[in-house]
Amino acid sequence: MNKDELALRKKSPIQIRNKKASFEYHFIDTLTAGIVLTGTEIKSVRAGKASLVDSYCLINKGEMWLSGMNISPYFYGSYSNHEAKRTRKLLLRKREIKRLETEIKNPGYTIVPILVFIDDHGRAKVDIALCRGKKEYDKRQTLKEKEDRREMERAMKHY
Repeated sequence: MNKDELALRKKSPIQIRNKKASFEYHFIDTLTAGIVLTGTEIKSVRAGKASLVDSYCLINKGEMWLSGMNISPYFYGSYSNHEAKRTRKLLLRKREIKRLETEIKNPGYTIVPILVFIDDHGRAKVDIALCRGKKEYDKRQTLKEKEDRREMERAMKHY
């Protein structure tokens, strides 16, 4: 990702983050993928009614799927409303999928979604990361660094 892409994402009004993922995993590589959504699903995402908690990606028959993502049913939807926790297809190139497939065969590696956003063309995109699970001492270190940062900000605020 270059700086321009990051700036566009920060300007996107819709950003659904997986905050738990950065605490649980070390990010090794990140990719941006398109996500296949139905009409009422994209309307719910644009309204900010989605959650990435406990979601993960899996590869089945050469295709990448996002499982466990919760998109709340659209309030104004009728009989054509969607199922909240269905498995959704991710759009990636075959070579990217094959590379990720070889990487996750290593023990301790997984693929998790970290951010859902709307790009400048109005399409929903998801940032996924190849991750390795953190050990307990790594999690304690992360909490300590976070608390130290907060204390420094508080101290700087008073001066």
